[in-house]
Amino acid sequence: MNIDLTGRTALVTGSTAGIGLATAQALAEAGATVVVNGRDEGRVKSTVDKLAESGATVRGVAADVGTEEGADALLVAEPDVDILVNNAGIFAPQDVFEIPDAEWLRFFEVNVLSGIRLARHHTPRMVERGWGRVIFVSSESAVQTPTEMVHYGMTKTAQLAVSRGMAQSVAGTGVTVNSVLPGPTLTPGVEEFIRSLNGADVPFEEAERQFMAKDRPTSLLRRLIRPREVANMITYVASDLASATTGGALRVDGGVATAIIP
Repeated sequence: MNIDLTGRTALVTGSTAGIGLATAQALAEAGATVVVNGRDEGRVKSTVDKLAESGATVRGVAADVGTEEGADALLVAEPDVDILVNNAGIFAPQDVFEIPDAEWLRFFEVNVLSGIRLARHHTPRMVERGWGRVIFVSSESAVQTPTEMVHYGMTKTAQLAVSRGMAQSVAGTGVTVNSVLPGPTLTPGVEEFIRSLNGADVPFEEAERQFMAKDRPTSLLRRLIRPREVANMITYVASDLASATTGGALRVDGGVATAIIP
């Protein structure tokens, strides 16, 4: 199976680390021109330089897509792309009864509205060209709400509704819209979170094992997913090979979600 994205331009939000960075790398390796995005200009430049060293065709735009102003700035800088990967997002544990209104709104704006704003602009333009891929990076938390992060789970469920609705709206156009549902993934943020649960003296391998056994006991993988494993699915969905896959919620969760289908 050969995935060739030569001639395609892909925008990956939140792509200076974790799943976003792995996705930018994978798309570039498949031949796409990649637009790196993040909030910090220095990190964006560093990521662009790193990818360019490997021969990738890449450019970057520093913009906070969790705000209307940041999303608008990104759209001005990159008005036309063939592949949109809505990856930017935040998470944090907090008791559901202690989450203030402002935090509910912040999570919704960063995790959901960021993707809506970009897809609202790019998807109709993809339809005009007769080809496009819109991918929302959701989570298994969309179908299995985490007790410690209900506000996060809420936003991930919302992404599934938005993705499915948009897919229905562009039926038969050559544009597909899908969600990808990673499970617990070894990103810098997750590593920091797990270390905070176990203390600095516990080796990370042991902390990972304890976390999976205690907090994600339904995992069939029995380890954290690696970002590249998620990026592989996203790259496939972004390709011509996935032309019959649309309106879907595609799991890369290591079997954490116990439902047979999302």
